[in-house]
Amino acid sequence: MVSAFFTGFFLGLSLIVAIGAQNTFVLRQGIIGKHVFVVALFCALSDSLLIGIGVASISFFLNSFVSENANWLFGFSSLWLLGYGVLRLKSAFKANIMLEITASKSKSLLSTISIVAFLTFANPHVYLDTMVLIGSISQQFIGINKLTFTLGASTASFVFFYSLAYGAKLLEPVMKSPSSWRVLDCIIAFIMFTISFKLATAGNWL
Repeated sequence: MVSAFFTGFFLGLSLIVAIGAQNTFVLRQGIIGKHVFVVALFCALSDSLLIGIGVASISFFLNSFVSENANWLFGFSSLWLLGYGVLRLKSAFKANIMLEITASKSKSLLSTISIVAFLTFANPHVYLDTMVLIGSISQQFIGINKLTFTLGASTASFVFFYSLAYGAKLLEPVMKSPSSWRVLDCIIAFIMFTISFKLATAGNWL
């Protein structure tokens, strides 16, 4: 049960920690100190909802398909994570990697939520990562362990977004250093390679 939780937690964390439009927006809100709690809550709940839908839909509606093709799905998920890991390593060795935040005039709460909703749900990768990938990987667990895995992945979203939002002012000067991004990308790559190896083993590919 503990293993399932931390597998979900570190997988979820490694998938969302890379900086993108949504995470940059959360950082910006943290830096200017506006609607920080609500923005972080919206992002975390959105991730948790999509993770739950992904695990449930694959478990209940595609269960027979998954059972019959489990080895292929584990192999596919393993290669997917391996590819992500390679991309993070590639990013780690790029020059001049840093985050730039422009703290422009603050917007209203409704406008802010509208923007973060668009950045969240208009990104196709959020569906591939939370619903397809996490949903597929959850199939290696059964019963309470599958629920624990889902809880771990959802917990990672809450931990990440609140840490990002409230730690933004402390994080900004650190993450302006290219070396900080290289270390972060290497850690992400290591996590993804580790889970990829585990999936490949579970699917009898190794």
